[in-house]
Amino acid sequence: MANGGGYGDPSQKIDYIFKVVLIGDSAVGKSQILARFARNEFSLDSKATIGVEFQTRTLVIEHKSVKAQIWDTAGQERYRAVTSAYYRGAVGAMLVYDITKRQTFDHIPRWLEELRGHADKNIVIILIGNKTDLENQRAVSTDDAKEFAQKEGLFFLETSALEATNVETAFLTVLTEIYNILNKKSLAAGENQGNGNNTSLAGKKIIVPGPAQEIPAKSNMCCRS
Repeated sequence: MANGGGYGDPSQKIDYIFKVVLIGDSAVGKSQILARFARNEFSLDSKATIGVEFQTRTLVIEHKSVKAQIWDTAGQERYRAVTSAYYRGAVGAMLVYDITKRQTFDHIPRWLEELRGHADKNIVIILIGNKTDLENQRAVSTDDAKEFAQKEGLFFLETSALEATNVETAFLTVLTEIYNILNKKSLAAGENQGNGNNTSLAGKKIIVPGPAQEIPAKSNMCCRS
């Protein structure tokens, strides 16, 4: 059971730090999704992100305190040089497109290829169709996206950062799955459950923390497979 928790209590003991990256074309709403999750804000005059920035929010998953470190990058081509450092240590990724702009969805396979080329192979990925508040301008059907997500073994949700729809759920889905992998619960469940997208975690390696996750020694990372 996960709950949203507060928006950060500096005195809180942190059990885990999970780095999650937001990727996708420019102007699909990555920064707005981050602002909604990290600060519960939405800005109508959002500026283009330059380079890379990240924000954190601490929440509680299974009675453990998890600090989500969410990285946001510019979708523009000219910033792609940041790539390998951006992905290093990431244990989760949110692949975002705009449901009103077909080409942002058509570019998703390229973003996924880049992600898989640079990130840990066990990274937890969710596909996000943002801007459901603009339903009357929809250019990407839910079924198309769902089919793609199932084929690639991704989680999938449609969100509206403007209306705060599903943003919390999207982050909690990713963070809880990372937590479960780390705690081998999914491994123990074996082939029977998977995550609903035909992908089972059985036999996969536990995510080994990268530089971004200073997991305290006391969290007992002794038994990696």
